Amino acid sequence: MRLRCAVLDDFQSAAATAADWSPVADRVEVVAFTEHFASEDALAAALADFDVVVTLRERVAFPGSLLARLPRLKLLIASGMRNSVIDFAAAERGGVTVCGTASAPTPPTELTWALLLGLARGLVPESTALRTGGPWQSTVGADLHGSRLGILGLGKIGGRVARIALAFGMEVTAWSRHLTKERAEECGVELAPSKEELLTGSDFVSVHLALSDRTEGLIGAAELALMKPTAFLVNTSRAAIVDQDALLAALREGRIAGAGVDVFDVEPLPADHPMRTAPRLLATPHLGYVSRANYATYYGQAVEDIAAYLAGSPVRPLGRGNGSGAN
Repeated sequence: MRLRCAVLDDFQSAAATAADWSPVADRVEVVAFTEHFASEDALAAALADFDVVVTLRERVAFPGSLLARLPRLKLLIASGMRNSVIDFAAAERGGVTVCGTASAPTPPTELTWALLLGLARGLVPESTALRTGGPWQSTVGADLHGSRLGILGLGKIGGRVARIALAFGMEVTAWSRHLTKERAEECGVELAPSKEELLTGSDFVSVHLALSDRTEGLIGAAELALMKPTAFLVNTSRAAIVDQDALLAALREGRIAGAGVDVFDVEPLPADHPMRTAPRLLATPHLGYVSRANYATYYGQAVEDIAAYLAGSPVRPLGRGNGSGAN
């Protein structure tokens, strides 16, 4: 019997062309969904007749309550090798094999700089004005050379962001709860004594932390109040690390110069979500890992995962030890 495979959140209809599905085509029917299922009921109904599900990063949660409603599901593939929204214990109880794929840190690094540069030079308002008959030059750009970038989290992505900042001639400080002086020196940056001092002294702040109980709400109203009124905040990591209401208030009241955001508390954003109309905000629809090379890896290795499962030797297994990760 042919298995059925659902590919979730294929917004760009890219899954079919990003990889070669022919190795499993004779044994697996692949159905891509281009619309997001916003509720557990909608997911349970849509996936009831599928044996395999491919999901991108942590876009869709698979709690035990949902897995219990999918008795036909045997293989769940999530891009990346860490995932905090899958109930691995419930999957194991239900006989569901969970596998992952490789994932490159370079696309979110590059998007971070796209947002930071766009904010610094007012690219969106200036481009919009030029194309709509608006004023010729209405902003004065912020200089990167000689300014200070504060990085929260100096892992694979944060370290790359730091090296690019140094190439721009920026001063760079970094902080996280467990960041060591040795790691900071390895990246050529200064270890900030505290989160508060990093925020107070930075002209740009970029978030590159994994979401956990300790990082949720790490940047709230009190922390945003420490930032310079001329400073910019960039978050391409996880929305919950920055208090969304506090950020909206800071943007509306002009207490910071602006923010670049790629992650949100609800995704996709509802049409009436306040982030869609917030001032001083440069926002993108969670594009951090959306690149041709990454999609080729995600879907190409998803095919490999399916083929290996069918051969009785699953590869790249995910479990409770892979429970969290940034972006």
